[in-house]
Amino acid sequence: MKYTKQSLCAVLALSTLLAACSSGAGTDQAGQSAGEAGQEAPLEVSVMVHFLNQQPAADDNPVKQLIEKATNTKLKIQWVSSNNYNDKLNVMLASGDFPDLTFISDPFTPVFRNTAAQGAFWEIGPYIKDYPNLVNGISKTAWDLTKMADGKNYVIPRPRPSEADSFFVVRKDWLDKLGMKVPATTDELYEVMKAFVEKDPDGNGKNDTIGLAANTDPNNQASPIGTLGYIENSFTGVNGKWKWMDGKMVHTSQLPEMRKAIEYMAKAYQEKLIPADFASLKGTQVRDMFDASKAGISVEKAGTMRDHYDRIIKIDPNFKETEFYPVTNINGFNPKGPGFAGALAISKKVPEAKMKRILKMIDTWMKPEVFDYQQYGIEGVHHTVKDGAKVVNTEKYNADSISDFNQIVYVADPYASSTKHYFSKQANELYKQIQDERAKTSVADISTGLFSPTAQKSLPELEKKLADLKTKIILGREPMTAWDDMAAKLKTDPDLTKMSEELTAAYKKRNGQ
Repeated sequence: MKYTKQSLCAVLALSTLLAACSSGAGTDQAGQSAGEAGQEAPLEVSVMVHFLNQQPAADDNPVKQLIEKATNTKLKIQWVSSNNYNDKLNVMLASGDFPDLTFISDPFTPVFRNTAAQGAFWEIGPYIKDYPNLVNGISKTAWDLTKMADGKNYVIPRPRPSEADSFFVVRKDWLDKLGMKVPATTDELYEVMKAFVEKDPDGNGKNDTIGLAANTDPNNQASPIGTLGYIENSFTGVNGKWKWMDGKMVHTSQLPEMRKAIEYMAKAYQEKLIPADFASLKGTQVRDMFDASKAGISVEKAGTMRDHYDRIIKIDPNFKETEFYPVTNINGFNPKGPGFAGALAISKKVPEAKMKRILKMIDTWMKPEVFDYQQYGIEGVHHTVKDGAKVVNTEKYNADSISDFNQIVYVADPYASSTKHYFSKQANELYKQIQDERAKTSVADISTGLFSPTAQKSLPELEKKLADLKTKIILGREPMTAWDDMAAKLKTDPDLTKMSEELTAAYKKRNGQ
């Protein structure tokens, strides 16, 4: 009976809201006057997007109705399972028959690039300035990195936090016990790793700890050198594999700092500061090593703290949340994420006036009072309010597939990679402070989204070859001179030269040079 009353209250509340929005006075929860809404009929918008829940939200979903009323639209959503979305998307792009608004999971695939280059989607760059939530709610990094080859924006990035990407996290309690400070240079990082091996930081009287829980991942084309890649980045100051230097894109294999990084890692291996079997460890094994208090440094986001904390305290009950401590930067470097995950594209078949209304729809949808609908659902149905806080009924929320609306429009908390509502106030304050400091030195991968036909064909194989050689040198199976020979050979390699030329041209074009 109690649940029935809650449902009845929610329905009455929804009815009241809808009635208020359709009347000639007052202001709806999107911040748009009902009088203004009454001047235009609801805009019909066809949408294709993937869903992640067991089944998509129904067409008469009450949260969908709230969003529609707030944005003065009628959404005709074609939900496609994420398991086969890209196949469906590619067929649709090839046919040229697509809806008003399409979710693009990867805006850098050849099929989307070609379709955009043929004029199938609106260039929205000139219009963005008129929509404050598109400007302020999506980072400049995301807008810059989603520009196509001609330097223009054909997609609206679906925002994600760009700051506080994965980087070194250190056991602060171990540092305190040994009287050491959080490392800020590669030399200091080495000293900390060495102390964690030699000075019994866990105080168990055994020589059973290492410095960095490190591994390689040959199957990861983005970073086959695995967590050791963050040491490379700290030496080169580059997030990714390309550096803009002397007016061109230079591959990191050509940087003298890369040689120093490999020497550094080889020395760390010889002195047993990283696992003896680092080359075969899986990512889960690296995390287990840190959580079992066998390693004092790992690579993570601050926002993963609770996952590690809950496991560490089973071994070390005195461990505190704030002792899962993110390093601010090493040699003045820390990585920045791209600031987006997927994007939305508006069909050029849509008239300009309708395109602007679609942009307005997204801008309005991003307002906190509208976005909250899909964050918490309806009070009394999907959440209750306790002590001023919304408590979500997860079972009902998931049953109605409310979270799938995030696949269309999303608002990213800029601190989402660092803080969580279930962290202690002290931890959140610390992680926010560290993120603000990191933002002063964070570096994005400038090659994201740049198109090079040669790199698409040849770079994965080259990166794997380089990763294999680095691993062999670290393990002592190849001399350091083998890297010198490889770097010298690549200096005149026609494929690498062509990649550099193509990426240089793409970078200049994207940045209007």
